[in-house]
Amino acid sequence: MMERHFDKDLVELNTNILKMATLTEEAIFRSIESLKNRDKDIANSVIDNDAKIDELENVIEENAIELLALRQPMATDLRFITTGMKLNAELERIADLAVNISQRVLEIVDKPLLKPLIDIPKLSEIAQRMVKGSIDAFVERDEEKAKKVILSDPEANKLKKAIQEELMNDYMVKDGTTATRAVPLLLVTRHLERICDHATNIAEDIIYMVQAKVVKHRKLGDGEGQ
Repeated sequence: MMERHFDKDLVELNTNILKMATLTEEAIFRSIESLKNRDKDIANSVIDNDAKIDELENVIEENAIELLALRQPMATDLRFITTGMKLNAELERIADLAVNISQRVLEIVDKPLLKPLIDIPKLSEIAQRMVKGSIDAFVERDEEKAKKVILSDPEANKLKKAIQEELMNDYMVKDGTTATRAVPLLLVTRHLERICDHATNIAEDIIYMVQAKVVKHRKLGDGEGQ
């Protein structure tokens, strides 16, 4: 009976983490839609919905702590619960970054567009792909999918750097009056890059959950991820 209760609690924890993932992915998507469509309503909805994500984060954390304290799980179950706690925290931070993007949108939505949005949507696609990939790796317990997420991070960093250099060198340096429109876009770029970093953290945690192998602060290659 005790074992069945434990299994049920693990399923509930898993279900809540997946709910958190869905809400977070939606927040990212809608924050970028608000930017592309210059839509205040969408931006405000992302900001307003963050309270729901914060509430779910607390529920997941409390459930996980209770499982650790009362059930004293071993081996695989222990790694699942601790990874779930880390995943929960990373997703909440990603959702906060979606809120930050939406706040930047509200700063520029009534101003003339500085330039056509091409590279920022590309970076958002990478970010969304990495978040989805990390969640899929968690659901499927798939180490290879997690590695693909980690290997995508340099692409995101390269694109972020290119966007920042263009905004600074082609606009702000040449015409200081563009700063009020350029700076929010610089921050959106930074927020998206940080989302990619959190997706990478999740992927690294998934590899630990599946293989009990720590890959944080280590480059894949030379025997890792080959």
